[in-house]
Parts: sequence; C-alpha cells; structure tokens
Amino acid sequence: MPTNNQVQDCGTLIVQVAQVTADVLILLFQVLYAFILSIVTLVVRKQPKSVRGEIVLITGAGHGIGKELAFLYASQGATVVIWDINEKNGTQTVKEIEQLGHPKAHFFLCDVSNRENVLTVAKDVQQKVGDVTILINNAGIMPTHPLLEHSKDEIQRIMDINVMAHFWTLEAFLPVMKKHNYGHIVSLSSTAGIFGIPNLVPYCCSKYAVRGLMEALYQECRADKKNEIKFTSIYPYMVDTGLCKKPIIKFQNLMPLVNPKEAAAEIMDAQRRDLNEITIPRYIFYAHNLCRMLPLKAQLFIFDFVGVGLESDLS
Repeated sequence: MPTNNQVQDCGTLIVQVAQVTADVLILLFQVLYAFILSIVTLVVRKQPKSVRGEIVLITGAGHGIGKELAFLYASQGATVVIWDINEKNGTQTVKEIEQLGHPKAHFFLCDVSNRENVLTVAKDVQQKVGDVTILINNAGIMPTHPLLEHSKDEIQRIMDINVMAHFWTLEAFLPVMKKHNYGHIVSLSSTAGIFGIPNLVPYCCSKYAVRGLMEALYQECRADKKNEIKFTSIYPYMVDTGLCKKPIIKFQNLMPLVNPKEAAAEIMDAQRRDLNEITIPRYIFYAHNLCRMLPLKAQLFIFDFVGVGLESDLS
C-alpha cells in the first residue's frame, strides 16, 4: 500500500504533467495562429501609416539610399533631419528637397563614428527641430578586399561607422522615445548580414552585428508589454550607390544591382507597415531560410551556382 508521501508525489507529478501538456497545447495554438496571421498578412497587406508631422533623422543622407529616403519622407510631409560627414552633399540634399516644395529639411554635420559628436549634435537637433520620432541608421562604408589585406585602422573604421554608430544614436534618441513610448528605429544591415561573402569579412561582421543588435533590442523592449516603440531591420542586396565597385553577378538579368530609389521605397514601406525585417528583394529572406535548412555542402553548391559576390577593390 502506497505511503502518504508516495501519494503526494504521484499527485504532484500528475499536476506537473497536466500543466506542461496545457502549456504545450497553448504553444501549438499560438504557433498555428502566427502561421495563419503571417499568411493573411501576405495576402492582405497592412495599410501604411502616415508619417506626416514625424521628425525623421537619417544618417548618411547626403547620397545614395539615405538621400532617396530623405526625398521620400519629405514628400510624405515628414520633417527630415539629414546627418552626414560630407557637408557639401548634405546641404545639397536639403537644397533639392526645398526646390521640390516639401517641408523644410535640416542638415547637421555629424561624424556618427564619434560618440561625443553624436550626442552633441543630437542635443542641437532636439533644440532646433524637436524630438526625433523615426531614426534611420543608414550610414555605412564597405571596403572590399581579403581580410589580411585590411589594415587595423580600416577594420576599426568599418566597425565604428557600421556598428558603434548605432549604439551612439540609440543612446542619443532612444531615451526620449521610451519616455513618450513612441518612435521607430530602422537599421540598415545587409544581405551580407545573413550570409558570408568573400572580400567582405569585416563588413559581414559589422552587418551581422547590426542584425544581432536590433533583434536583441527588440526583444528587450518587447519585455515591456506596454512598449509601443517599433523596430525594423533592413537587409539590402547589392545597391547601385557606388559602394559595390566590382560586383560579380552570374545571372545579370535575374539579380541586377538594386536601384537606390527602389531600395528607399522598400525601406519606407517596411517602416510604415511596421514590418520587423525584410530583405531587398524580399524573396532573398525566404530563399536564405530554406537554404539554411540544408547540409553545409548543399549550401555551398547553391552559393557557387548563384555566383554573386565582389572582386577585391585593390586589384
């Protein structure tokens, strides 16, 4: 005959099994719900939210994708704050926005790799323009050659501009967003942030870091159930801005360089629809996720077949 302790232990075990079973069933229903919601989202696209009246700060907006983003947000009624280390390019962007008759844009000379400079200029922006509500970390550099041909200073500069600048702008603008429980952080990683590419080892490292930063920050803010701050990570394929000096593209018609205007339109659309992350083109994310499920050798065969990369810019 079982003792009282044995009966109690058995009862405790039954309760624990029942609790785990219930939790697993709830999880299965949640996963099913997520799948259904994802399918519905693909079929019925969420209406883009208005950015009229928002204060949008874009780093590296003196040229390329950043400049095109500045034009787009200004055209939608947002106040645009342009940061760039090149004063000529930055002021030219502001001038062109004004010529188009959009709300006044503002240029601030800023070296995003320098923490003190970022924090000082951020205070200037707050005093002269107002609280930034949409932050787009776009600035980046991309030296292209084998790892051992990178100098120490070059590697440091890649990390300072492509990664550390994100920490400094977040330090400058995230506190106010958290105070008001309102805002949107958009960070540009790269398809080089989801798979490795020869001649881009430090660059890939920096873009993987941006991906990890944004994913972890999203989870950290998500822990607060009342959080309303949004996060969007962008992974563009090679964009025709001049950074990709010697691209290797096996199938030119199927995978051409992305036009900067098209890239900017995709980025703004993702931000306005509160998408968490996208690749440009968007099919790359799905193809990458499927590829990662295969054995490494199979992945390498696919990588070789696609034949996309960059030659050394030193050759």
